[in-house]
Amino acid sequence: MTEIALFGAIEIGLVYALVAIGVYLSFRILDFPDLTVDGSFPLGAAVCAVLLIAGVNPWLASLSAALAGAVAGLVTATLNVRFKILHLLASILTMIALFSVNLRVMGRPNVALLMQDTVLTPFYGLGIPDHIVRPLVVGVIVAVVVLLLARFLASEFGLAMRATGVNARMARAQGVDTDGHVYAGIALSNGLTGLAGALFAQTNGFADVTTGIGTIVVGLAAVIVGETVLPARALALALIGCVAGSILYRLAVQVALSADSIGLQASDLNLVTAVLVAVALILPRLKAKASRSAPRNPSAAK
Repeated sequence: MTEIALFGAIEIGLVYALVAIGVYLSFRILDFPDLTVDGSFPLGAAVCAVLLIAGVNPWLASLSAALAGAVAGLVTATLNVRFKILHLLASILTMIALFSVNLRVMGRPNVALLMQDTVLTPFYGLGIPDHIVRPLVVGVIVAVVVLLLARFLASEFGLAMRATGVNARMARAQGVDTDGHVYAGIALSNGLTGLAGALFAQTNGFADVTTGIGTIVVGLAAVIVGETVLPARALALALIGCVAGSILYRLAVQVALSADSIGLQASDLNLVTAVLVAVALILPRLKAKASRSAPRNPSAAK
């Protein structure tokens, strides 16, 4: 694997780390299986691309993309909380609707950003190679998000949100507005995904309506890999594990696709993803099974 391919994998891993954190919020914190991310990711990319072409400041365009993703999350939460539609079905309905919304936003299936200023533009020309600048800038953004989110989840509101996911009935008995925390959590989750979509569009130079396909699988894979390699009870470490899992996942995919002896091609990306997720799910079970079958008394094994 070349140096450019290595840093490219780290770059895309950092971008999808925001998706992984969003998926962690919905699946682990709120216990809310949310597939909206497959639509909110390209929505963030579409909103950011259109605003950049219109001459809007890249940072403001990225913030707008995050807000658009949050609105998509609010739609899913409303269908579930207000109208009592099953969370999985509610997210699927929103995801399907967002495909048409994204086409409306862009006006066509894809938008090129090769000649537009992005959040990366001010950092070019500083004597650092471009393929290193991109992961550095995205890494700083991800680090800020992790710090702010860890702080938020440790606050009173964040603790109430975590209680909602653990036991909503008990949380309501303690006076927690569980519905409000579901709204906030799903909006925040998809807001991070929308921001990831905006960064994806700016680092890759385009926004496409099909970029969201399989996003939820990538996010889940990153969360699972992160929990496997960095099992931690502390919330901050769990968020760091999501970032590490996303980077390791992308590196594993890049290594698999770059190994000529294996014979894999770019079209085999979904196959590699499925295998890596399956391995990440199986390994902890095998490890737990081995620990249970191992003799507790070392002298008994002699």
